[in-house]
Order: sequence, then C-alpha cells, then structure tokens
Amino acid sequence: MTNEWKSIVDCEAFANLKRLADAPFDLSAENALTPERLHKFFCKGGEFELLYGCQRITTEVLDGLQSLADECDLVKQFWMMRSGHVMNRLQNYPSEERQVLHTACRDIFSQNPACEAATNQAKAELGKLKQFLHDLDQGVIVNELGQSYNTLIHVGIGGSDLGPRSIYEAMLPYRKNNRTVYFISNVDPDDSAAVLERVDLSRTLVLVVSKSGSTLETLSNETLVRTALKNAGLNPALHCLSVTGESSPMDNPKRYLRSFYIYDYIGGRFSSTSMVGVVMLGFALGYKQVMEFLKGAASIDQITTEKDIRSNLPLLYALLGVWNHTFLGIGTVAILPYSQALHRFPAHLQQCDMESNGKSIQRSSDPVQVKSGPIIWGEPGTNGQHAFYQLLHQGTEEVAVEFIGFRESQRGHDLEIKGTTSQQKLLANLLAQSMALAVGKKDKNPNKQFSGNKANSILMADKLSPKSMGALLALYEAKIVFQGFCWNVNSFDQEGVQLGKVLAGEILIAMDGKKDEETLVESLLALAKVK
Repeated sequence: MTNEWKSIVDCEAFANLKRLADAPFDLSAENALTPERLHKFFCKGGEFELLYGCQRITTEVLDGLQSLADECDLVKQFWMMRSGHVMNRLQNYPSEERQVLHTACRDIFSQNPACEAATNQAKAELGKLKQFLHDLDQGVIVNELGQSYNTLIHVGIGGSDLGPRSIYEAMLPYRKNNRTVYFISNVDPDDSAAVLERVDLSRTLVLVVSKSGSTLETLSNETLVRTALKNAGLNPALHCLSVTGESSPMDNPKRYLRSFYIYDYIGGRFSSTSMVGVVMLGFALGYKQVMEFLKGAASIDQITTEKDIRSNLPLLYALLGVWNHTFLGIGTVAILPYSQALHRFPAHLQQCDMESNGKSIQRSSDPVQVKSGPIIWGEPGTNGQHAFYQLLHQGTEEVAVEFIGFRESQRGHDLEIKGTTSQQKLLANLLAQSMALAVGKKDKNPNKQFSGNKANSILMADKLSPKSMGALLALYEAKIVFQGFCWNVNSFDQEGVQLGKVLAGEILIAMDGKKDEETLVESLLALAKVK
C-alpha cells in the first residue's frame, strides 16, 4: 500500500504560511479591529455563523490556507470517508482497516446518500427505534405491574457516554412526559450506587452500550445494575436494552428486551448520531426530535463538499485551528459555550478531538513533523470568567478561544432587570470577552494592562434546539476530521488508550492472587496499600 496523501510540510502552501506566521496580524494594533474587518471575516453554514475577525489572519493567510486545503485534498478525503473508503489505516503496519461512516447515520434525508449500504442500515435501525418508542408510548411495553417506564439508565463509557450525556444535558427543556435519563460510566462503584439510589427500578429501563459486548467497565456496571434489579424482585430481561454489534455477546434476546445495532464502521467518539446516542435521545425527547437532531447534523455534512473554505464552515473552522496550532504555536484551545445547557459539551470534545488527533505518527508511518492535535478544555460562560479568564487575559500561556453563543434562551423564562434581560447580559459578556481578548487595554499600571492580540472566534446561532445541537455536534466532528487529514494522522484509532488497559489487566490478576513471584506490579500494590 502506498501513502496517498501529502505530509503538511511537503506542501508548497506550508512554506508560505510559515513565512506569514513570522509576522501575523496584530489584533491589538491601533484601528486593527474595524467594522469592515468584522463583516469581511464572517461565514454562515447551516444553523451557525462564524465570526472570525478576531483571529490573527489576513486575506493572504486565508488564501494560503485555501492552498493548503487544496494541496492536501481535504474536501476529497472527507468525501472519500463519507463514501465508504477505508480510512482507518497505517502504511506498512497492521491497523483496524475500517471504513469511517458516522455520517451515514444522518445521510438518511438524501436521495443519493454517499454510502447507500450504510445509510440503509441506519434507516433500518431508526425503523426499529421508531417502533420501540411507539410501543412505549402506547403501553405495549410496560413493566411487570403493567406500568409505563419513565426512567432510563444509560450504561456506557468513553464515546458511549460523553457524547450522549452532553447532548441529553443540552436538550433537557425538550424532554417529553417528564422522562428522565441517568448515566453510569465510571467503574467506580460509587458512580452506579449514586444513580441506583435515585431511581424507581420498577419503572426504569437500562440501556447498555458496548459495540464489542465485552467492555470491562461497562459489563461491570451492567452486572451491578442487574443485581440491583434482581434484589428488587425484577426480571432484568424485561428492563435491559442493548446497543451493540450484531451477533456480539450482548445481541441476546434472552437477556435484553431489545437490541439495537452499532456497526463496525462507526467509531465510539463519533457515535452520538448512531443508536449509541439516539436510543437514549428518543426515549427522552421522542422520535420527532431525534429526526430534527439528525437533520441538523446532515446540514453540516452537506457543506463539507464545498472547496472554497470561505463557504465551507467546518473546513474553515478546522483550518483556523491549524493556523493557530501549527503555525502560531498555540498549544491549547478553550471551548467556551455561553449556554449552561452545554456544560458537558467541552468534555465530549476533549475525547473526540484528543483521542482522534493526539497522534505523533502519520498515516505513512513516519513521525509527524509538526504539532498535531491541541489540548482541548472548557467550561460555560459566564462562570468561567470568574475562574480561569484571568489566565486567558494576562497569563503567560497562549490559548486560542472558541466561543459558542445563542441569541435566544432555550426556555424563554427571562426578565428585564436594569434595562436588559439576562440573555442580553449573557451575550454582552460573550461579545465583550471576545473584543477584550483581541484588542486588550493599555495602562500605566502594568498590573492593569492587557496585552490583547489573543486569537478567538464566535460561533453563533439563534437558539439551542435539537436541530442546532445536531449541527453543532457535526460541525466539531468535521472540524476534527479535517484537521486530522491536514496533519496526515489516523484520526480513527486510539492505540494510546490500550496500554493502560493491558497493565490494568495485569494488576487485576495480581490482586486476584494468581502470581506468586515479586514483580513491579506486586511492589506497586504493596506501596499503594491496595488489596
């Protein structure tokens, strides 16, 4: 197999962008930030607009990024991914050799889906889900006492937890019939105990999510929940559902009321629009809102075919990140949603981004020659302003900032206080922080001086709804994938997760007393006083 794709350093655009990065645009210079600049650096896509006048870019930089995208064939690679080409691979060494088709889960609205076979499978699973939700609503599926289920416990870890949990938290105002979802992910027994203390198990469904059907943490938590059901005199087979691979150990009608399938070509961290996320979401919101969520995601996927970065919002967003990280050397990105509902979304993006692009080997098997994935972190505003914004404004660490905002509140419960509503105050803070980071403030007192010139952008939409949530999720997924293609890394495996799992297995064997000889593991256990 030959390496099809260029290393970023072999692109002609790379040298030009390196030259431009030696003297990037100074946002804090006098009259640098003008109305004309703000209007010029603006991009609309789907439910969102990107205001990026506060990035350290010029028209020449944008042209250079366009050339980089063209040389790296980023749009072509994304289309190949959507079409079902094997993207999860490494030259000359064994790899997972998988398709990457999370986009097929929302390509259901197209008359000509990019990968028809995968989209047909997605439609089939959605059909099963629709019938299941109908049966729940109509009282066909009930508990042992003939009562309806009003609670669901979602059991999973990593991509089977972070994405679905963040979306559920964001969509709480759209729940139907006061249905409630709880999540168990951590193998820490206190995590499951805390949830089990809060629910009426007789009216609770348990959704267990594991593609392989063998994830140790998930199976451990499932066993704890099944034991609690049995102790309550309940039949787990009438309460447990699964999302798993077809024919996996969890695809078992004797143990699960229903099984929904996730296919091999959908990676965990990109699985929220598959059955991994939408079974839970369907229970909480209903099928109609699930479809709105998927429509929002599909609207972003459609934009990815546009070669002009000024019209391709996810590609532009990705390349601005490449400019900041690879060329300006900014190592960390703060994602700051000015919406309390998105308080778990940065945690999902930490996994989605850092597990995807935290790689030091190119797909050619050669070392990466530039900085690949950045460190991702974040919290909602305005709380963050009273926590870590001090470092953003006056610290020695350089941080690129991605603000997310909405013109309207979700619930519409607001009051005018001192002439403005709380939502207006929230947005005023967002816009003020963006401008303050960019322009700074001069002062004779060095402690009151703000250097400014801090790269940031604002993603803005009208309202956080199922449709805009789907769009936001797909936008970040596409951004991450485009950046991985640009750095020529395999964004779709996670070998860095495996070593710790192997060592944990060895430690568990030692805990079980199956080794007599003194080893590093036994010494560590003894020093830690762990039994």
